[in-house]
Amino acid sequence: MTDPSCFLPRLVPSYVQAFTPYVPSKPDDVLKKLYGVTHLYRMNNNENALGPPTASVQAIESFMPDMASIYPSGDAYHLRHRLSEIFGLSPCSFIVGNGANEVISFVIKAFCAQGDAIITADKTFAVYEWVAEFSGCTCTLVPLKNHTFDPDAILAARDEKTKVIFICNPNNPTGTYWNHETLCRFLDSVGGEQIVVLDEAYAEFVSQPDYPDGIKLISKYPNLVVFRTFSKMYGLAGLRIGYLAANQNVTDIIRRTSVVYSVNGLAQAAALAALSDNGEHIQRTRDLVRASRSFLEEELDRIHLSYVSGEGNYIMIEVPISDTLLYRRLMRHGYMVRTMTGFRFPNYIRVTLHPVPVMKGFLSALTQCIL
Repeated sequence: MTDPSCFLPRLVPSYVQAFTPYVPSKPDDVLKKLYGVTHLYRMNNNENALGPPTASVQAIESFMPDMASIYPSGDAYHLRHRLSEIFGLSPCSFIVGNGANEVISFVIKAFCAQGDAIITADKTFAVYEWVAEFSGCTCTLVPLKNHTFDPDAILAARDEKTKVIFICNPNNPTGTYWNHETLCRFLDSVGGEQIVVLDEAYAEFVSQPDYPDGIKLISKYPNLVVFRTFSKMYGLAGLRIGYLAANQNVTDIIRRTSVVYSVNGLAQAAALAALSDNGEHIQRTRDLVRASRSFLEEELDRIHLSYVSGEGNYIMIEVPISDTLLYRRLMRHGYMVRTMTGFRFPNYIRVTLHPVPVMKGFLSALTQCIL
């Protein structure tokens, strides 16, 4: 039998060979055994501690098992039409994907050939950079300024190879955001030179009056693409469903690179039900996040730990020891956090906000682990 090392170097593109694959964490049941704990609070992936809205739970419970043998709607027909009703755009302006990660790939494949470039920040959601690199594209990383995307530096970084600019608003992991004025000024400066992707994965967590609704700006800026997800606020991360919205001419191009039937029927049903929520689930989640953030900020101030706290359902904490060491210590107490070295924030952890009683337990464990 031929040794794979003989043919793989010849067959695999150099940019794929150079890429380091992402290694996900082990399942919770395995981690509990590994660290000897009976409970595990997932504070690493910014999941909604309240779970899905009641309507989504009901849709999941009523999903007929025999539907598992039938292919789902290949283009999420009913979900796109409901989004059309909510946002006042054509159903053709929406593309639904298997989580936001898939729609990131759709956009890069649609507009970037090998050797082209994207621009994003150096400390933001890493998937923009990863997808570009394993697609054979260059990723220009612009430093954050005061933990925020720097519009002037991004504009200055463009060149003739730049095809797509990714802006995470609010930014993961810092929670900072561009207000309406900053975003529009930036889009005016870009003109039609590049596609601008506005990732609004955490938009529903923001209640600030100057926070822009990117989807409402699509009619004015036809090169704007907006990402939304059902994983965060709507608590459907396990079903993997997100979508993008854009001008119809833009989605016509992106749709050519999208994968049909990639979003399963259960996910579509749960997401459609989530959109029927009258705002009660969003308000309950915002109330939880607000109370938890206030508690944790006060306690971190008391024990003299620095932090970065903005919008979204998370806080970054600067810790006096290695973030990877702290991760292992906290796991032995049943608290799973995100180490931030991979986000280029060494010795920080990102903590997803849970109800205050859980945060009290986390704070007690944190204090013990850093002494």
